[in-house]
Amino acid sequence: MAVDRKGRILSLDLGKKRIGVAVCDELQMTVRGIEVITLKNREKLFADVKNLCETFDAIALVIGLPLNFDGTESAGATEAREIAAEIEPILALPVFLQDERLTSREAEEILREQGYDWREIKKLVDQEAAAIILRDFLTGQSPS
Repeated sequence: MAVDRKGRILSLDLGKKRIGVAVCDELQMTVRGIEVITLKNREKLFADVKNLCETFDAIALVIGLPLNFDGTESAGATEAREIAAEIEPILALPVFLQDERLTSREAEEILREQGYDWREIKKLVDQEAAAIILRDFLTGQSPS
């Protein structure tokens, strides 16, 4: 699956308490983490994501799919699929799932290399993981 046109895409790194959010530019060349949503309930999450999609004029949403190391689906993957299915009609945008294995660990390494201390890393890791998910998704796309 691929996005068939240029425009901003949002991505989510789903967690039990915190949801990292990232966005790419209109040409889908650069990606940046933008915020962390504190998870209260799905309705609030959906409203927050819808607002962000409208604010950034997003053309699609990518949700991280937490697979086990062997590629099988975890309980979190089932939840990610449920959230994707529920949010797609609310957003009226295509929603894609992207393998997110090891993105949090990679995000921590990137932030550590950039000189952040553990307190800052804890605050930024979710949105950096969302950025990695979106970069991986964009890298896997065929040119449009």
